[in-house]
Amino acid sequence: MMTQSAYPRRDFLAAALAGGPMLASLGRAAAPPVRSGVRKALIAITLDLEMSRNFPAWDDTHWDYEKGNLDAETKKYSVEAARRVKAHGGTVHFFAVGRVLEQENVRWLKDLVVAGHRVGNHTYDHVNVKATRPEDIQFRFNRAPWLIDGKAPRDIIRENIRLTSTAMKMRLGTAPAGFRTPGGFSDGLADRPDVQRMLQDLGFNWVSSKYPAHPMGKPGTKPTPAVLDGIVKAQAHSQPFVYSKGLIEVPMSPISDISAFRGGRWKLEWFLEAVRQSVEWAIEHRRVFDFLAHPSCLYVTDPKFRAIELICSLVKKAGDRAAFADLDTIAGRARPT
Repeated sequence: MMTQSAYPRRDFLAAALAGGPMLASLGRAAAPPVRSGVRKALIAITLDLEMSRNFPAWDDTHWDYEKGNLDAETKKYSVEAARRVKAHGGTVHFFAVGRVLEQENVRWLKDLVVAGHRVGNHTYDHVNVKATRPEDIQFRFNRAPWLIDGKAPRDIIRENIRLTSTAMKMRLGTAPAGFRTPGGFSDGLADRPDVQRMLQDLGFNWVSSKYPAHPMGKPGTKPTPAVLDGIVKAQAHSQPFVYSKGLIEVPMSPISDISAFRGGRWKLEWFLEAVRQSVEWAIEHRRVFDFLAHPSCLYVTDPKFRAIELICSLVKKAGDRAAFADLDTIAGRARPT
């Protein structure tokens, strides 16, 4: 069963999740009813712009302290992924940590914005927005605690988000297109109305913070039909909704590349099959699928862009039953009328 941790999605899902009661629970979940007038599945391709532990080499851990120091291959992969999606008639919704904007050259990111792709706020230092203790905020601050000395965690987190929005406006000439939490939480922000209010106060009307629980199986082994079925069933829990205070949630859809390739030690073919079945579920039920991945991981695990090309081909094959969408559009599906 899944347990909560300081860095939820990318680390607690690294533990193999056996089926058991959780899988049974997912099996009982039905897709929410289709709203009147909604005819197409909405398929988003979202890429988090950050460096990732374990990639490109498995013993890499220094990226925990340099999340925004994107290497050349990560930037190259991001640009090519966007080009490919655009060629298929869609756009990519990126989420950038603010420290990316400290790099000398951000022309590549500006060009993506000009091309119609979206860039959202992913905090400045990849901080845990639910942290209540300084030591749980981010690895960087554990190494250099003087950076946050005397400050309350809630103020550190708020400033980390605000700085990113300011940096984007100054270096990219655009406001952030939404907010995604570093890490994902099985309950989203349902248990933290204070974080919901903070995001609204900072000008956001939607957040992408929920990453539903799903089975994984034993690391390094091919996912069983039951594991794949559990991942597909988790898509019903990845649909947009509105929190009680009005903030819209646009969940991430399992399985992420980090969960598969780090936590599960999966092969690419296994990942592609899980993605295929999940997208097909969304198309069949006219729901949302929000592909969650990281160019810093994919350039190592999927150098030929097979996952992105697979999603694009499924959208094309679906015809008028599906369409590409950014998360602003998807949030509109859940917005009260």
